[in-house]
This record gives sequence, structure tokens and C-alpha cells, in this order.
Amino acid sequence: LLHWGRLAPDRICIAGRTRTGDWRKLDYAATLRLVRSIAQALLDRGLSQNRPVAILSENDVDHGLLSLAALHAGVLFAPVSPAYSLVSADFGRLRHILSLLKPGLVFAADGRRYARAIAAAVPAETELVVTGEAPEGRAATPFAELEQTGPTAAVDRAHENVGPDTVAKILFTSGSTSHPKGVINTQRMLCSNQQMILQTLPFLGDAPPVLVDWLPWHHTFGGNHNIGIVIYNGGSLHIDDGRPLPGAFDESVRCLREVVPTIYLNV
Repeated sequence: LLHWGRLAPDRICIAGRTRTGDWRKLDYAATLRLVRSIAQALLDRGLSQNRPVAILSENDVDHGLLSLAALHAGVLFAPVSPAYSLVSADFGRLRHILSLLKPGLVFAADGRRYARAIAAAVPAETELVVTGEAPEGRAATPFAELEQTGPTAAVDRAHENVGPDTVAKILFTSGSTSHPKGVINTQRMLCSNQQMILQTLPFLGDAPPVLVDWLPWHHTFGGNHNIGIVIYNGGSLHIDDGRPLPGAFDESVRCLREVVPTIYLNV
């Protein structure tokens, strides 16, 4: 991110739909600026390898910025399957995951939509950050407050302290056998994986890749492989809110009509 922020500041890094259906596009310069601000906000809250960030909601620009800020500052984070909040009847898996993580901050883009899960599984003393409305009866910090934090030299020092063995994130297994299990992902793993991909698919380095992608970030395919391809090679990620499912194809088709990808990855 630092490299492409200097080399290609005006190139689109990440884009996603707003509520009006328009694209919110952030170039590398804007992405880096916001990532440094959010990283400072995380550090101000004492978040770290031992006090991680838990992300409950789906792919969106704010989710992406929060993830990149955590990676930048060496703050552990975990993207959690939204199904554990939106589909589950008893929130058992979500409670299990949060009991393992003991997060210092929980993010949900839409506090009202995630209100039942938050009430059931997120302790009252844990800071809740939302992009939209807060759940009724629960205090929440607007995501914009994180973005408006002024970065200091503490961000640079934290970034310099990130090394190959720093744990970047925890991804949880599907829980098909007993409870979901946390899988450690180090910075070395993410970086070596991207170098391996580039050596296997060298065309990714010939021109910045453009992705239109829906794959969920709580899986390694979408959250490590695809985001990594973009950041490592100075590409552009357009978040597709569609799915290869009945009733959700139309949004993916609309995205593909508006943005022509140079590589398309799907399940």
C-alpha cells in the first residue's frame, strides 16, 4: 500500500456501491491516507495482537479500510462469517468466536441489521463501531470518527514493528465439525503466498489487475488471495454486491457491464 501510494496515487485501489447505487471509488493516495488515520484510531484504543478487532459484516469499502489499517499497524483482526449474525437462531458460533477473540472493538456496517447478534454476543463494555445506524439502546462509534483521526508518528512506529511472524489475522473454519476453529495467518504467510501467485501467474505483474469480486473476506479465497492480488500488484478491486444465486445474479451482471475485469475469480 505504501509502495503504490507513492508510485500510482491516482489509481483506483478499492471501490464499492453506495446506498444510492453509485460507486464510491478510493485511489491509492486516499486509501493510504484513510488507512493511516484508522490505524491511529486503533492504536489510540490500545488495540493490538492481544486486543483484536472483530468484523461481523459483509464486504464493503469500510470493512476493507479497517482490515488494511489493522494490517498496517500490526493489530490482529478477524473477519467473521455474517451468517453467524444474520442467519443463526441462537448465535452460538458467534458467541464462541468472540469468547476466543476477546475483541477490544467490534465493527458492523449496519448496527440495526446486526442488532440481535450484537445484543446476544457482544459485551456491553466492548466498543461497537458502525457505518450506519446504531442498534437501539446501544452506544456506537461512527466509522467516520475513525477516519477523521489525525495520524501521528505512532502509526509509523507500529508499522515498522510489523514483521514476518506478526499475526495478521485469524480466519475461522466453517465449523462443520464442532465449533469453528481459529486459523492463524501471519504476515509472512500472506506475503509469500502473493509472491508464489505472481511467479505462477506472471501476467499479474505486467499490468495492474482489475477485479470485480463478491467472494467473502472471511474466507481465504476472497480475503487473502483476491485482496492480496490487488494490493501486491497495484490493482483495483470493485466490490460486487451480487452472488451466483437466484435473485442475486443481476447485481453481478450490472457490475460486469460497468467494470471490465482483467481477471475474474469465482466459485
